Amino acid sequence: NLVLRWSSEFRRWHPEVKFENRMYGTASAVGALYTEAGDIALLGEEISPAARAAFRRAKGYLPTEVLVATGSLDINFFDYAHMIFVHEDNPIAGLSLRELDGIFGAEYRRGGGNIRRWDQLGIDEGWSGHEIQIYAWQVDVDFALFFRERVLEDSHRWNPILREYRHLRYDDGSQYDHGQRILDALAEDRYGIAISNIRYARPGVKALPLAWDHGEPHVTPGKATLIDQTYPLVRLIPMIIDREPGQPLDPHLREFLRYVLSREGQSALLHETGYLPLSTAAITNQLERLE
Repeated sequence: NLVLRWSSEFRRWHPEVKFENRMYGTASAVGALYTEAGDIALLGEEISPAARAAFRRAKGYLPTEVLVATGSLDINFFDYAHMIFVHEDNPIAGLSLRELDGIFGAEYRRGGGNIRRWDQLGIDEGWSGHEIQIYAWQVDVDFALFFRERVLEDSHRWNPILREYRHLRYDDGSQYDHGQRILDALAEDRYGIAISNIRYARPGVKALPLAWDHGEPHVTPGKATLIDQTYPLVRLIPMIIDREPGQPLDPHLREFLRYVLSREGQSALLHETGYLPLSTAAITNQLERLE
């Protein structure tokens, strides 16, 4: 619905432009660019490292990413933000991405080190010596792929004690979501930590504020902190184009992307989807990249 609205509204100003939409899904979108079957790849999530590498192998340079939307706070299917939860008894005030890398990862590419006990984070009385048990999505699903790239800096090596959860489907067609299963398990584990989202929040657990880097302020997830990108685990939705380095962008593509980033384009995004808009600063940055 959003793409059709964007297309029809853009053609009011540029009736000579024709659109052909083949919405097969994010997995095939970038491939359509480097095989020259398409002009724009609209993704439902961030471009994956594998898709970026495949484009570079085929074209000899990286694809151009233009951000067009902010992921939602807690709406399913609209790339809700990842959040870190601990048991309600846990006194910790917040964590940085470097500390999360030390807890969830095993290579520590952010320059920190191995964090496997709560006392390593400065929690002593009643917590010293207790191992941190971690709960998360299955590591081979898109949710975990985002966390791996954003937090572990694309390391494939997770903390081996990770407990992975997937959706459970019942015979009556209902589903026990992985995010809910994760927080239900955490509520029973005083020494646990988990990745999930506030749509699954329940008694016994609490979400933590996060910082981009060690020593920076901890930021609580909310619509405002997602839009201004101060919350570290915000999701950002791109359109991908094939722009050879040093070459101008096709005028039709440039104008359409400018429309998507305009007040009208962002208003359509809000009316047709559960995504959040980009901030004024983010839009300015993307427009500069188009010139």
